[in-house]
Amino acid sequence: PLAGLRQSEREAYECIREFLEQEQLEMDKLKFLSAVDTLSGAVHAQANGNMDDFFPKTALAEKIVKLILEEPKEALVSTVRQQAMLCVVALRCLGPRSRSLGTIQALDDMLQALMMEDLQPSMVFLQSFLEIVLPCLVQSDKVHEQTRILGAVSRILRFICNFPELAHMAEFSMTGKLMGSLGLLCMSPNLEVSMGASEALHYLFKVLVLQRSEAWRPRADPEGLSPAPLSQFFRKYLTPEERADLILVSMEALTDPGRHDVRAASRVLRTVLKSSVPDIGKVPEIIKHVYRHMHSATDAAAQETIWKVLHVLAQTYTDEVVLTLFEMDEHSQRGARKPWEILASFPKGYEVIMEHLLQRLTPQQRSRPQEPGCRAQISPLIATRALHELLLEPSRRMEVQTFFPHLFLALLFRISSLLGAGAAQPPVSQGMDPVSCSVEALKTLMRSAGYSDHVSYIQKLRGWELLTSPERHHEGVALLGRAMVVWNCWHTRPVFRLTVRILQDPDLENHMTALVFFTELLQCPDVAAAADKEMVRTLADWFQRKEPAIVKLLLRAVEILSRHENTVSWPHRGSPAGGTGPAPGPQGKQLRALQPYVLSCCYSADGSIVAETFQVLRDLVDHLPWQRSAAFLIQLAFTLTPFLEEESEHLRLTAFEVYGALLAKVNRRLFVFPLRHQALNLLIALVLHLEDANGRVAQVRSPVPAGLISRPPVSAPMPSGSRPGQHPDSSGWASLSLQIARPTLCHLATLLGWSKLRATFAEKDVWTILSALLQQEAGRALWFLKQSVLLFRSPQVPIRLAAVWFAGQIIQTLGAEEAREVDEVHAALRHMWADPDPTVSCLATQTSYILEAKEKMCVASSTSCFCPRRRRKAYF
Repeated sequence: PLAGLRQSEREAYECIREFLEQEQLEMDKLKFLSAVDTLSGAVHAQANGNMDDFFPKTALAEKIVKLILEEPKEALVSTVRQQAMLCVVALRCLGPRSRSLGTIQALDDMLQALMMEDLQPSMVFLQSFLEIVLPCLVQSDKVHEQTRILGAVSRILRFICNFPELAHMAEFSMTGKLMGSLGLLCMSPNLEVSMGASEALHYLFKVLVLQRSEAWRPRADPEGLSPAPLSQFFRKYLTPEERADLILVSMEALTDPGRHDVRAASRVLRTVLKSSVPDIGKVPEIIKHVYRHMHSATDAAAQETIWKVLHVLAQTYTDEVVLTLFEMDEHSQRGARKPWEILASFPKGYEVIMEHLLQRLTPQQRSRPQEPGCRAQISPLIATRALHELLLEPSRRMEVQTFFPHLFLALLFRISSLLGAGAAQPPVSQGMDPVSCSVEALKTLMRSAGYSDHVSYIQKLRGWELLTSPERHHEGVALLGRAMVVWNCWHTRPVFRLTVRILQDPDLENHMTALVFFTELLQCPDVAAAADKEMVRTLADWFQRKEPAIVKLLLRAVEILSRHENTVSWPHRGSPAGGTGPAPGPQGKQLRALQPYVLSCCYSADGSIVAETFQVLRDLVDHLPWQRSAAFLIQLAFTLTPFLEEESEHLRLTAFEVYGALLAKVNRRLFVFPLRHQALNLLIALVLHLEDANGRVAQVRSPVPAGLISRPPVSAPMPSGSRPGQHPDSSGWASLSLQIARPTLCHLATLLGWSKLRATFAEKDVWTILSALLQQEAGRALWFLKQSVLLFRSPQVPIRLAAVWFAGQIIQTLGAEEAREVDEVHAALRHMWADPDPTVSCLATQTSYILEAKEKMCVASSTSCFCPRRRRKAYF
């Protein structure tokens, strides 16, 4: 038989013969075992080869067993033991079954003996054994080889089942690979192979149940085992890493073009992943295998299964899948988009992935509990990049429409957060910083939703540059919202509703961005018409923050609401005040609910807020009808009173504008208490403000010439027709051109029915008006006097001067009894002696003397029987 052997095989034969005849050293053991392996290969290559033609297989097996037993037990993975195992496998593959039954039994006995360690089977030995035989089992295409290996595995597993405890069970890591390989072979078209695999799988299940559960109840005969038990054991008895090994074994079968069990692998994968997915380890390794061998699968069913596996893992372990894809993208050919295309290919899976990425983009939100254990989590930056990749896929346009509001605001807030934090995160790759990445994702989102024109419009206005500028970021935010309104974006209302819900979080980090965007969207008529109680409550809560920037935005929001007919549902502007019209809709009621918060801003310590508030009040007065806003407008009238004497000219002017506009809305039928009383209480202030220093209140005014006021003797009262700064024979003051105070006075005279005084209010100077007013309304003299005294504290010299002068005129008309009631006036005049303006001080001194003289005259006349008749007081 040596004639058919090659030189190396003859040398192997001689080595075996010499070793069997005498004991050799360690190196000779390895040389002997290598020679056995070489000669076994030569015999296996022969058509009817038989090892017994060279050496008895029994003798060789006994010698190999002896070598194994001589090895120390603490070194189960020694070189000699491993080489001996290879020889055992090689010998088992030789010769027909009928001639090798004894050898098989001997080898089985040898394997069982080798496995034993302190009366317990060692799983480390089984691991070594399986690492050798499994590749042969999977790669072989010969039925007799597969059946022999399956038989050996089945028998050794059956042997293990007889022991309640196994040594080194925790170190055994071949369960997943073994179950996967046996599961594939269970569906082999060859009945003998299928039966052998089913038997081995049955005993493997039994081992797992005995070692990992308290009770074992076999449910099926090992013959014809179906995939159902495989799925049950996959979920219940395998560790996450073992499950991953099973999946990898099946994936290798799917992507290996030389394999014949593609459909079996597809069936196994679909079976174990068809329902809720248990915890699976080695996800990156599975994804990398898919990525690298995706194009190897030519079978349609195999490709579909690969897509299914990728989708299942991406939905359950999104973070790990995304991180792995980006890691591979860094080293792959540019433009390779296949994995992202697969992720976008299933609508439901796409929605789940997008939702998860959205949650990762907004870390303040609670992410779904979908990744058990301590697994990798992606950062908001990686989530942004993944969103950008998925949005580039054109197949999911409908799903993008659904996610648009949430994604839009999440990306916008992401940009704001980055700019607020100084964009301190390092760039992901060259030329891609976090802010730019977020902006590009936002552009892609808008294009995917069909808003390419919006993107170009914002680009023309340099909106994207503003959006990325830390100093002008909110200008960019405003432009973004304005573009949605200008282009009548379909998503404007859903984005607005979502913005309102986001603003309900009092700890919102990007509240300024949300409020700026909210205010811009509010300019859309449809959005303003959608104002509801939820929005009002949200705005009311933010009003209480008192931060100037926030309050100004809220005031602007109220101003915008007041200008929308869809919001207020009032009669058109220009319809008769108080006329009938449509009843206020729900939006009008919402605007009414915000009015108290606007009024409260009048008392802010920040002057800019007060000024902004009065501008808003001006618009409210213009657009609100008296009939349905009487309570608010009357309250506003009382609120304006102190501001008519405000030192700030701009604020004082605005207060007069608001008050004038308010009175202009009232007719005589509506001019009733308490507004009538309040207007009369401001009458002298309105007249004296014809001398206002603000050019828009009184455009032309003549200064009081200095040196024209002299101190008269006590007994010489100032003539009733005399005026400060003018001799009694003076030709009078020049006509005043007034914008606010005079029209208001004229309208007030109309409301009061003072037809004669109305002409005087319209044409005469302040001194003539005061004299005429005192003459016609003499019954209100004391009331006018009290109003004049209050104006002694005016910050404007001309008004203080006119107030003191008018007080003097009133004092001269009082009767004896009324003169005794002016002690407070006397004290106020004495205080005015120290007025910083000499003209006012001089006039106050003169008026005090007049009052003193008046009091002396009243005392002297009180002894006469002809006491003056007491004037009738009249206040209305």
